[in-house]
Amino acid sequence: MAKKRPSDPGSPQDMSADASAFRAAVRDVKPLVQLPTAAGLAPLKPRVRARRPRDAVENLDAVMPLIATSDSGEAANLEEAAAGSAALSFHRAGVRIQVMRRLRRGLYPIEDELDLHGLNQAAARDRLADFIAGSRASGRRCVRIIHGKGSRSGARGPVLKTAVNLWLRRHMDIMAFTSARAIDGGTGAVYVLLRA
Repeated sequence: MAKKRPSDPGSPQDMSADASAFRAAVRDVKPLVQLPTAAGLAPLKPRVRARRPRDAVENLDAVMPLIATSDSGEAANLEEAAAGSAALSFHRAGVRIQVMRRLRRGLYPIEDELDLHGLNQAAARDRLADFIAGSRASGRRCVRIIHGKGSRSGARGPVLKTAVNLWLRRHMDIMAFTSARAIDGGTGAVYVLLRA
């Protein structure tokens, strides 16, 4: 026996049945009344975020200076904070305590990573500046930077750790950073929260 095929859903009979059922369902619906804008107020314009052009940093040496191991200025104070196994932490005004707590615990997903092991200061600075610019352009929010603990630096102390600490504090695209959890590198790496 041949089975009876159900009617095609696109057939004119189904369309008219559906259309009449829809009209019956929305028969009592009245359109919303459009209120005119208040006198003297202009309609709201969409908010456009102003992005700084990549060339806004005219001089990389001014924003991310190389540090001298015998310098007694800002870098010397940061060297004490960055010595060996000391944890790094920094946040700009406006970053909430809960955000720092989540960052310190590693609760933000790490979207990218940069390893600076084995680089000199100049190469590390260039790679870090490019990495931050690329991460911001890609819309990344949280990244990890591995700078090392400086255990093979001898009496000089951790050169890259001190330099990264200084550079990240001075870079305006960095909202906060803190030393990573032990599983992610401990005091040899930092979680960095980028400006949205």
